[in-house]
Amino acid sequence: MKKSPTPVQLTKAEEQIMQALWTLKQATVQDILEVLEAPKPARTTVSTVLTILENKGFVSHTTAGRVNTYLPLIKKEQYSRSMLSGFLHNYFNGSFATMASFFAKDNNYSIEELDQMIEQTRKELTEEQKK
Repeated sequence: MKKSPTPVQLTKAEEQIMQALWTLKQATVQDILEVLEAPKPARTTVSTVLTILENKGFVSHTTAGRVNTYLPLIKKEQYSRSMLSGFLHNYFNGSFATMASFFAKDNNYSIEELDQMIEQTRKELTEEQKK
């Protein structure tokens, strides 16, 4: 079995800031604060987390006057894929079938629901192959 590289996992605070940036596409600290849910972190906390994310290679910034505008360097899909791949490797020995079976049992999915998921996946994969 091929071993997956361990992805860089973000902390909860880092992920919250990245979610805001992915939604906004680019943002200042103030823009990010406006979209975060209560209780909102302090402005300095958001700035510190953005600096950490920049050091990790997740964001960059441009400066206009005294205002920094932050841009995500990692796409949400790229991060999601990396996290899911790590999860699959670490908890299900890299087996998607084992993971799907676990979630199907854990959520009491019916055979009909599983068939619908398979059919939907088949359609999406077929469409992707046509592109």
